[in-house]
Amino acid sequence: MHEFGSPDVLRYEDAPRPDPLDDEVLVHVHAAGVNPVDWRIRQGMQMVSMLPENPFPLILGMDVSGVVEEVGASVTEFETGNAVFGVNGFPELGSYAEYSATSAEQLAPKPKSLDHEEAAGVPVVTQTAWQALFEYTDCTADQRVLIHGAAGGVGHMAVQLAKWKGADVIATASGYSEDYLRKLGVDEFVNYREERFESVIDDVDIVVDTVGGEIPARSVDVLKENGELVSVVGQPSGVLTNNRDIDVQVVSGRSNSPSLLTTISELIDVGEVRPTISAKFPLENAAHAHEVGETEHVQGKLVLSVT
Repeated sequence: MHEFGSPDVLRYEDAPRPDPLDDEVLVHVHAAGVNPVDWRIRQGMQMVSMLPENPFPLILGMDVSGVVEEVGASVTEFETGNAVFGVNGFPELGSYAEYSATSAEQLAPKPKSLDHEEAAGVPVVTQTAWQALFEYTDCTADQRVLIHGAAGGVGHMAVQLAKWKGADVIATASGYSEDYLRKLGVDEFVNYREERFESVIDDVDIVVDTVGGEIPARSVDVLKENGELVSVVGQPSGVLTNNRDIDVQVVSGRSNSPSLLTTISELIDVGEVRPTISAKFPLENAAHAHEVGETEHVQGKLVLSVT
């Protein structure tokens, strides 16, 4: 892209192949995940202050899955031909391309049970869900965990991770997603279009909010004393704890643990969690993928097929 704006600013054109730095890996990209942060950056609404003064031309994309083409001088954990998946850092980005230079610390061996398109749907949303449940809070068996927007990218992985820990999971989503979420293991379901969750849910230990708006403020009423509210969509507004002992936190979405992706890969390969890929688009149709992501209720993830 050469400017901020609507999806049509995304152009499919030739760009120079990047050269990896000493601590980077050049990945021959097979697939790239599409995340809400991608279109917010495209719109100029998020993280713009972290970009260089003149960031264009800018190649979007954080989630990446592919094969190692070349390794930097100091990289010892990967070699040419390894199948990997991971996260392109910010502000470098760059997975919407045939080749991407990615920090070796943000890569891990691709789960053997997933193809590249499935693997590209994993990194950002699963790391974010993991942080929300196990780093910013401490989700354990028999806790009640309420997940807003449970059918989306972060939400559907949070459901599976919470169930893996033995928690009782309550999901909010549209009625269209009830059967899907029941199959993922949710214990209680609230159709937000038909009823207010705070009217039917209480005694919750952890709330994970992937929606924003008025949802965090309303969620305070369903939390137990010493409950925890975690937002993955930025600082919540209007949250009044009314002198109750409730912890409110915001997840950064960027893990500082190089081993986390490896742990996630292992959980996938033993069948504990699995990404849902709602739709696949060829790289040249990235603009259409953004249109779908911004305007439709997506179950799981959208991905771009690159090679």
